[in-house]
Amino acid sequence: MESASQDINLNSPNKGLLSDAMTDVPVDSAASARTSAPEGLTLAEEEELRSELAKVEEEIGTLRQVLAAKERHCGELKRKLGLTPLDGLKQNLSKSWHDVQVSNAYLSASSTLEDWNEKLTQSEAYKKTQETLSQAGQKTSAALSNVGSVISRKLGDMRNSATFKSFEDRVGTIKSRVVGSRENSTDGLHSPSGAGDKPPQDNAPF
Repeated sequence: MESASQDINLNSPNKGLLSDAMTDVPVDSAASARTSAPEGLTLAEEEELRSELAKVEEEIGTLRQVLAAKERHCGELKRKLGLTPLDGLKQNLSKSWHDVQVSNAYLSASSTLEDWNEKLTQSEAYKKTQETLSQAGQKTSAALSNVGSVISRKLGDMRNSATFKSFEDRVGTIKSRVVGSRENSTDGLHSPSGAGDKPPQDNAPF
């Protein structure tokens, strides 16, 4: 009977479930790691390092809590002073720019740029380019001055020409005629017809 029950258990469909369940049980990696110390460390050194790590993590958590409390207190102070987040942003940007200006990288870059500028301005190529531009500017100014002189001379020649003088004479004649006709029309309006030709008659009695 007992052997039969053992055969039934061996031949049952649940065979293998126990072994699968055992293989699925997770193994504590930390416990297994403690069994063997890392290479080059003894178990005592490993325990000391782990203890120090725990202390550092605890200090980090404490510092985070202190920082959060300080930030809340800072926000309350700003709110009481009427400072807006924009003011804080401006202040942070100003401080950041000041930190950049006094940083070693910024000072080194500024010094490098100044050296490059000095070398560039003292180079022969830069001097030749500057001299060429200066000469080109002088030539341009001289050309413009010559053009102005030519235009002035041409205008003077044109005014002294016979054609221009004849045109001026015609304009003067037309102007005098227009002015004369206006004066005659004005005199005719102010004096009655024939009043200026005959003197007044005396009506003396006989």
